Amino acid sequence: MIEYDASDGYRRHYAGLPLAHLTDSPKADPPPGGAVAWRISASEWGPGGHKNIEDAFDAFFDEADASLVTAIVIGEWEECYQKPSDGIVERLAEEAARLPALRALYLGAISQEQAEISWIQHCDVTPLLEAYPRLERFEVRGGSGLQLRPIRHEALRMLRIEAGGLDGSVVRAVAGSDLPALEHLELWLGVDEYGGTTTIADLDPILRGERLPALRHLGLQNSEIQDDIAAAVASAPVVARLETLALSMGVLTDQGAEALLTGQPLTHLRHLDLHHHYLADEMMRRMAEALPRVEVDLSEQEEPDEDDGEVWRYVAVSE
Repeated sequence: MIEYDASDGYRRHYAGLPLAHLTDSPKADPPPGGAVAWRISASEWGPGGHKNIEDAFDAFFDEADASLVTAIVIGEWEECYQKPSDGIVERLAEEAARLPALRALYLGAISQEQAEISWIQHCDVTPLLEAYPRLERFEVRGGSGLQLRPIRHEALRMLRIEAGGLDGSVVRAVAGSDLPALEHLELWLGVDEYGGTTTIADLDPILRGERLPALRHLGLQNSEIQDDIAAAVASAPVVARLETLALSMGVLTDQGAEALLTGQPLTHLRHLDLHHHYLADEMMRRMAEALPRVEVDLSEQEEPDEDDGEVWRYVAVSE
């Protein structure tokens, strides 16, 4: 059977389409293949769902007109906190001929209740981009074990990776890829404790923008080196062509904000996202006054913790 609007609270729509959630109940008439985003998931816990992801894939291909499907969301799989996503990547790559219309793919749409973001186990996801040269939107949640190789992809317009810690090798692969159509790039870099090893040097090719001629949104977020990123962004060539910029979710302080204020102009931006930050009230005022025509998100002002003389600041998403 197919249920609309998945009830687990994580997402109800994807790529502008309502979710169709497969269950192991008796079949109902399926919707037209392209009218919904299909959520494929499995869990060894709880009633009303497939116990393993292979059965869920089999049900999907049995019930959906795969030739019309434009969007797929891969949710939880059995023991996703121990078992990597390689079987899912292999299955999707093998089935590419049956999914000629696929344009949007989200791998790991798993809520915190199902598995913490840094528990989700991944693999090399490059075969998905190789198998789907017309894919326009690719999103991954979870950085543990995640791998990517540099690739040229002519159609990809959005690339998002949500992680509590993103290995520098993944960022270097993104930076080394030729993505002429990419408009939206969003990387949650995370913390060292959960595998976040990205450096400013890793980000440098992205900030130069030479391989990203169509880029309009850049998000370098959720980082414990957010001040260093802000300083690098302040003189980055790619910024001049952006419409929106996100340096949110990290440990941005007055030092990073000062670098933004004294660097290249940001007045051309439509939106500057700095939410979840550690800016003082005065710096928040200065940022807002310096960019009166820019929508600046300064919500979620955080206060550092102090313990025995140590000052602690935290990213929004880590474990």
